[in-house]
Amino acid sequence: MNFIKYRKIYFVFSGVLILASLVCLIRFGLNFGIDFVGGSILRIEYKTQRPSNQAIKNALVDLDLGEVYIQPTGERGVIIRMKNVSEETRQKIVQRLENTGEFDKVQVHFESISPVIGRELKQKTKIVVISALLAIVLYIAFAFRRVSRPAKSWQYGIVSLLALFHDVFIPLGIFSVLGKYQDVQITIPVITALLTVLGYSINNTVVVFDRVRENLLTGKGVSFEQTVNESINQTLTRSINTSLTTLFVLCAIFFFGGETLKYFSLALILGIVFGTYSSLFLAGPILVSWLNLKRK
Repeated sequence: MNFIKYRKIYFVFSGVLILASLVCLIRFGLNFGIDFVGGSILRIEYKTQRPSNQAIKNALVDLDLGEVYIQPTGERGVIIRMKNVSEETRQKIVQRLENTGEFDKVQVHFESISPVIGRELKQKTKIVVISALLAIVLYIAFAFRRVSRPAKSWQYGIVSLLALFHDVFIPLGIFSVLGKYQDVQITIPVITALLTVLGYSINNTVVVFDRVRENLLTGKGVSFEQTVNESINQTLTRSINTSLTTLFVLCAIFFFGGETLKYFSLALILGIVFGTYSSLFLAGPILVSWLNLKRK
């Protein structure tokens, strides 16, 4: 298959997705959870049937709790996230919830996260992301130091970063829409999933680039464009099989793993899908187009 021939189609498709994600992020923003903005968490385990989310909201409607997020967990549990509240308000919340159904008070758990901790988590998240991206560029530049023609080793690293931006930015756009219409929050597990996507995506991209390096060193391929295309074809089956086996597990977690892991697995599913796509249809074609533009 001639993947490089249709690279303009891939660029347009990805450009539309990135533009749509940018519009969504500007318009809706990201719905950060209390891990980042501060607030209170109340976990309750009901003895019998768990009431509906609306019944719980109706019971708490006049307590001035700010935006209340209700997340079912397990068979009879529920996690309620709200702004920081006092001990007196917490007792009122528990009393109101007792009217929605009988629950085991031993299982009632309450914790509060201050905005200071939330700001610290945001700052540390930024540091972790920047450090990871810098380490990736340095690693690729070092790994491909023996291949300096026609593309420089640092160019492989820059192209890999562009692919990583694509793989993370589009899922963030999707989560901004989910946050607007489904109250889906950006929490620590979601950030962890997106960081995992960075490693998974760069792995697929490096596999393709490593085959390009091998083919260049052995002299295979008449031109650089043909060499890249042949390398993509040689790694196509491996990349798809690896991604599919991972997606099977993540889909099982998404549908049967409960609310706690639902959006963690969704972030991984989105990241792996777009990461596989970018490693096969974007990374190599971008490198070829870059060199062609440089020659012109």
